[in-house]
Amino acid sequence: MRWIEDAPYRPRVPFWTRANVGEVLPLPPSPVGWDFVWAHRGVIAGWRDCAIDRLGFEEHELDPDPDLTEVVANFGGYAYLCATFNRIWAERAPGMTYADMDLAYFGDHPDVPPYEPEEWHHNPHTTEVTGAWLGWVMGTMDQSELEAQRVEARTIRSERPDYAAMSDAELLDYAHSLRPVIRRLFNMHINQSAAASIAPGVLAAVTAAVGRPEAAMRIMAGVGGVDSAAPSYAMWDLSRAVATDAHLTAIFDAGPAGLHARLTADPGAVEFTEALDAFLAEFGSRGQNEWDIASEVWETDPDLVLTVIDKMRLQADDEDPRHENSKRAAERQALAAEIAAMVEADPEAHGQFLAAVASAGTFLPGRERSKTNIIRVIGEVRLAIRELGRRAVERGHLDQVTDINFLFGDEVEALTTGALAESKLLVSERRTHYDWLLSIEPPFIINGEPVPNTEWPSRADATPVRTAAAGDVIHGLPGCPGTYRGTARVVLDAADPSGLSPGDILVAPHTDPAWTPLFVPAGGVVVDVGAALSHAIIVSRELGIPCVVSATDATKQIVDGATIEVNGDTGEVTILELP
Repeated sequence: MRWIEDAPYRPRVPFWTRANVGEVLPLPPSPVGWDFVWAHRGVIAGWRDCAIDRLGFEEHELDPDPDLTEVVANFGGYAYLCATFNRIWAERAPGMTYADMDLAYFGDHPDVPPYEPEEWHHNPHTTEVTGAWLGWVMGTMDQSELEAQRVEARTIRSERPDYAAMSDAELLDYAHSLRPVIRRLFNMHINQSAAASIAPGVLAAVTAAVGRPEAAMRIMAGVGGVDSAAPSYAMWDLSRAVATDAHLTAIFDAGPAGLHARLTADPGAVEFTEALDAFLAEFGSRGQNEWDIASEVWETDPDLVLTVIDKMRLQADDEDPRHENSKRAAERQALAAEIAAMVEADPEAHGQFLAAVASAGTFLPGRERSKTNIIRVIGEVRLAIRELGRRAVERGHLDQVTDINFLFGDEVEALTTGALAESKLLVSERRTHYDWLLSIEPPFIINGEPVPNTEWPSRADATPVRTAAAGDVIHGLPGCPGTYRGTARVVLDAADPSGLSPGDILVAPHTDPAWTPLFVPAGGVVVDVGAALSHAIIVSRELGIPCVVSATDATKQIVDGATIEVNGDTGEVTILELP
């Protein structure tokens, strides 16, 4: 059966991982999402472009086919990041080593294989180019290109065509026309992500040298301008409208099921629904698994937004997340001034420290902005393809709109002309295969030739993870500083946070923008996966929520309802009492 083809195995780049990319594509990518966004000169090609245009790799070092570049690939139906590639770049970069890159992606994960240097890993050209690039990261920090792309992405959204009025051919052409834009924007996203990884290392080194290692993380909190935190602030404002209006409160009290339909049908909720529409116009492309156009996002299912607002409305007014952000910002400025004064006698260390403070304040928000830009454009591809799916249902070629997600690009084109034979049977077979992919556990690390996915363990047959007992400590990576004690709520689906109450500690498998608004009612956050620059960490620092990431199997170890303590300074989660 046809599915997304596995990348060829290349012995020279044997080390691949689900780290980081497991947050971007936590589920098996859909055929339609892979074809219209990732492959065919899309995201993967943009990654290659950045490696060559900005990070100093040479054309001959990478596969000439942009879709087969050794950066990200599909193995066994899941997306993997090439850790060998990242290690090589770190080894070539002035002042860095592979260990720095490993720490950023894996922390102290026990299964990380040792680095084995090869002669070709060193390249003076890369070192020279990266040196100049580091001058931008720690020097000029010019973000004019990023801001131009922000305008471009917002213009594409604001000038959205009337998809319902377009012909099938026009819809396909429009979806294809956005692929080069996605490629360029992803080039910038990798650039911003790499840049965001530099300052934290400098801050850690300087603060450790003066005996204040805990200050580094706090200097990276409350930087402001983090686009991925903006939806949380906007949802908070909508929650206040509900909390102060008896009529809206009654509508919400009837339960989250069908909430959007009830609101839009109620003449007493017009002002609120207009505000919600404005929210969706700005943030509607965000949502769980948003990099795959097969996924439902806030615009396609507004109840996903209202479910979070339903939690926020129960909080007191003084729990506005902006208040905590202001505290973090003030602490950041005071700490930066304190540490700068401590190294003032050493001009080199003083200059590096000040540059790192400025760089962190530039590129941590820059990374999230570059992601916002590309997700906004991917959202338009999603809507164009969904319109084709809707029409296919009307013609009787598909049973439901989302069935189009199981088709490849050439099949979508054939579908629009009525030339795709037995389309319903094809979709049924692929849906069955997709469900099977969901039932198996992809290896977190591949080192060597990948084994077939038929040999991967079944999730159902996986060795049970031991439940943590009172007094046990789960170790992860520090995310956002601070300590918080509360009731653990294990939430496995961002669309169903029904058990989470204000003040609870959110224990989640991973996070993306669909999860982070849940940080607002939570007193603390614990995440199974994540790295030093994960989305969860950057947003939690803006919202001021104590956070621990890379707490392996926390969702399995921690009993729902247990009393736990989250220490965002040390990365420790302590089980205090079982329910």
